[in-house]
Amino acid sequence: MKLTNIKLTGLCAVIALSVASFGAFAEESHMEQALKHAEAATKAADGKAIAEHAESAKSHAKVADEHLDAGAKSLDDAIEHGKQNHADLAKKAAEEAVKHLKAAQ
Repeated sequence: MKLTNIKLTGLCAVIALSVASFGAFAEESHMEQALKHAEAATKAADGKAIAEHAESAKSHAKVADEHLDAGAKSLDDAIEHGKQNHADLAKKAAEEAVKHLKAAQ
């Protein structure tokens, strides 16, 4: 009976991890969402639908812009630390820049 519970628990864990990882890969970036909603606004038939899609597009574009700004700041930090030969701090700042730039895509 114990072995069956262990197998069942393991199977549930595998299923949960599979679903979670699929969700991570299926997630669209903010720029993709902004473009998707902007394109939907151009195809909408009435003003209300156009406005709703445009608002969603603008919201996603703002988040992407915030990530771009944060990425640029992190790159400035990486440059500054690199010029001072603080390799560890420069590398950490560059890694932060990568995270923000990927989030903005």
